[in-house]
Amino acid sequence: MSETKNSGGVQTFIVTADEDGMRLDRWFKRRVPDLSLGHLNKICRTGQVRVDGSRVQTSSRLAEGNAVRVPPLKLDAPAKPAVKRAVVSDDDVRSIRQMTIFEDKHIIVLNKPYGLAVQGGSGTKHHIDGMLMSMADEKGDRPLLVHRLDRDTSGVLLIARTRKMASDLGELFRSRQTKKIYWSVVEGVPKPTQGRISLFLAKGAGMGDDRRGPRKPGTERRDPEKMRIAKHGDEDAQHSVTFYATVDKVSPRLAWLSMKPITGRTHQLRAHAEAIGHPIIGDPKYGTRPENDPRRTDPLRAIPAQVERKLHLLARRLILPHPKGGTIDVTAPLPQHMQTTFDLLGFDLSTYDPIMDAPDE
Repeated sequence: MSETKNSGGVQTFIVTADEDGMRLDRWFKRRVPDLSLGHLNKICRTGQVRVDGSRVQTSSRLAEGNAVRVPPLKLDAPAKPAVKRAVVSDDDVRSIRQMTIFEDKHIIVLNKPYGLAVQGGSGTKHHIDGMLMSMADEKGDRPLLVHRLDRDTSGVLLIARTRKMASDLGELFRSRQTKKIYWSVVEGVPKPTQGRISLFLAKGAGMGDDRRGPRKPGTERRDPEKMRIAKHGDEDAQHSVTFYATVDKVSPRLAWLSMKPITGRTHQLRAHAEAIGHPIIGDPKYGTRPENDPRRTDPLRAIPAQVERKLHLLARRLILPHPKGGTIDVTAPLPQHMQTTFDLLGFDLSTYDPIMDAPDE
């Protein structure tokens, strides 16, 4: 535990390299799992917890070598029955290995398949975060997610083998030192064929208004997970920027877009594609059209029946500096449903991708 001092019940701990960048509340959860959050808030608020002699909040982040002063603690009784770890099957172990497209002693990169959740949620029991338990060591420490992809988005997913590496990689994402390139197939052909989308997004978009006809005032339903276009200054509004470029097209029906998100908002690419009038094929949340929409009724604009109604969005490529030196540059193959669409439309994977010349802002 790297304890250096114990005086009158007061203890001092030194933050290890694996704990660098960890929030104080999570550090306590790891070091003293039976301490309640309420008691932790109290001893931080009253200055009993100190880091290098200074007062801190539970949200403060620690650095390797920090000295954390811990007063005598009032601990909760251990929960009974003890929480059981998720059982990991041999199939999960094999699946993680089959998804791996790059790994070294610090980092793992997975090719996440369509339809597999990254994390658990309501009714979601099978997900990558749980599957990573198959790689836990004897102490229970396991690889950690660095970022997220939507359940139906395929492609590159970055995993850190340690907490310290997860912290370092997370900082690269926060400081925008990463280059993320996504491929999508969208309805219609954007004009201009290359551009910059800059919008404010907020959660809680209305549902039904443009899909099932007008609704009575005050009866609009809201989807808490769907993003809506907002104005600067609106509650919870966050600025979002995406560069896009048309790689190829079958005019006027469909286009292959390469997209480079500069920010990382929830559903950003899906919301941006809809906002410019060209939703991503197979998107049930942002792509549904009324029955009388010309894009559904005009045979020249209708989506070919052979195109599967699965989300055509791929995290194609990720480029970032490796915290231990060098560069990580990984590319994911097309998922089967997108490969089928590319074959049908005659899209050639060797076609030049203009997004590579877009600025990184």
